[in-house]
Amino acid sequence: MTPEGGSSPRRVRVTSPRTTAGRPRRVNVSSEIDAQTRLGEIYMSSLLRAQLRLAGIVILAVLVLVGGLPLSYWLFPGLVDIRVLGMPLAWVLLGFVAYPLLLGLGWFYVRAAERNERDFADMVERS
Repeated sequence: MTPEGGSSPRRVRVTSPRTTAGRPRRVNVSSEIDAQTRLGEIYMSSLLRAQLRLAGIVILAVLVLVGGLPLSYWLFPGLVDIRVLGMPLAWVLLGFVAYPLLLGLGWFYVRAAERNERDFADMVERS
């Protein structure tokens, strides 16, 4: 019996699932991450640790730079009387020094976080 149109039926190849049993299966990292296996969790936790370490460094820098200003005025009371361009030194440091430093730290954080993610993606693609 032939289908309408006169062509012969399409052949179907039937194979046994045991044919791949002897060959080792290559595991890629992205499938491990997608399947949320233990190995995938290890890869993801390494990325999270790298991002957390970076965030800790930036937070520590902010605390030292911005938190260090009141501490320096407490340790050295003579700094209160210093004026720069007719303004107290504290205002100059907060207005013209602290904000550019915070912007710089933000720029550094974004670039380093993107680099961590790019390195992770490269590692996943290689594996």
